Amino acid sequence: MSGTEKTKAHAEQAKGKAKETLGRAVGNERMTAEGHADQAKGTARQAKEDIKDTFRH
Repeated sequence: MSGTEKTKAHAEQAKGKAKETLGRAVGNERMTAEGHADQAKGTARQAKEDIKDTFRH
């Protein structure tokens, strides 16, 4: 996985986790859902890069 994409994936997952946690703490369902969606995007980005790495080697 390229370093830049790996960093983006981890940052997106961390941002999503923080947003989800904050949303739950304040009782904001929309923020919780957005956080969950951000985590999913980060996971998808990471999976895409893992597949690219598999075919590269």
